[in-house]
Amino acid sequence: MEAFIFNTVEIAILLAAGVLFIIQLLYYLVVYNRIYAHGKVVRNGEAHFERAMPPLSVVICARDEADSLRELLPLILEQDYPQFEVIVVNDASTDETEDVLTLLEEKYPHLYHSFTPESARYISHKKLALTLGIKASKYDWVVFTETNCRPASNQWLRLMARNFTSQTQIVLGYSGYDRTKGWLHKLVAFDTLFQSLRYLGFALLGYPYMGIGRNMAYRKELFFKQKGFSQHLNLQRGEDDLFVNQVAHKNNTRVETDVNASMRIQPIQRRKEWKDAKLSYTATSRLFRGAQRYLLGFETFSRLLFYAITVAGIAYGILYRQWVVGSIVLLLWLLRYTTQAIVVNLAAKELGGGRRYYCSLPLFDWLQPLQSLRFKLSRRFRDKREFMRR
Repeated sequence: MEAFIFNTVEIAILLAAGVLFIIQLLYYLVVYNRIYAHGKVVRNGEAHFERAMPPLSVVICARDEADSLRELLPLILEQDYPQFEVIVVNDASTDETEDVLTLLEEKYPHLYHSFTPESARYISHKKLALTLGIKASKYDWVVFTETNCRPASNQWLRLMARNFTSQTQIVLGYSGYDRTKGWLHKLVAFDTLFQSLRYLGFALLGYPYMGIGRNMAYRKELFFKQKGFSQHLNLQRGEDDLFVNQVAHKNNTRVETDVNASMRIQPIQRRKEWKDAKLSYTATSRLFRGAQRYLLGFETFSRLLFYAITVAGIAYGILYRQWVVGSIVLLLWLLRYTTQAIVVNLAAKELGGGRRYYCSLPLFDWLQPLQSLRFKLSRRFRDKREFMRR
């Protein structure tokens, strides 16, 4: 009887480890590897791009970002692009933002700025500012970024615009952190990269479910057809991820992954900045439509289970001297780690993040879902009004 029970436990461990390994392998090879695969197609000249460079508008919302605007705006205004305008909406800034914009307008005739009314209340200022910017834009294509970003090159707009085909209505780009020192920066950089593997990977697979306002574009007519942000005006955020979730589909969305089309995010100064951003995301992501939300949740769940069964299998092999069981489980973990390291680092190289993940990868791999769970619990126990328009 003991031998039978022993064999049953052994089979159960190996079966569970094998099934979870296959599930994880499918996610990495089918979804997360899409960025590298897409880049390879582009390099081989097998991707179709538009040669025409239609005029476009760049819209930026700024609030107390005078120093950032001094650095960012010249990088955008001096893009190698035939015809474009840049519209900055001053969201009730109390610093020198207005003076900076006025001085830059004297040098750059294609720079314009507006402002949100001081009387605007009970509405998301970010959504109001973007709405004003979109309405003020002269051109059909509107490109978005944020003040804490810097274009990787002066080809940013050209590379985004090559995706403006007749059927395309949305273009998603990449935004990530360059290599910086410090534990927090490493954690944030990995979290941002992994999020990009997910939403860009699904978009390249033909199932887009969100976008990030640091680097994306869509047609002005799409915005008005959707009645702007009217479907989620009760939320403080959601102007990028929820909006794209509602309007994006396989036939109207394209992805630009060229390293020169990426936006480099400036290093965060305080942990609170990242925490607030993650809390805002948890408040909107629960409203995502489509199966992707559940598929990603299943990936996270299967990942944690795989780690649990790996530890259990190795411990079982050591305690009961079942070296074959422990060795097989360890081998499966090493195979997954090898696949993961190859996929993640190829994508990081493709996107130009500068950082590579090897020794730190297993740590971030299980820490990332735990951090996400922490933010979800934090959101649940916070006042809901914190995530409402104000």
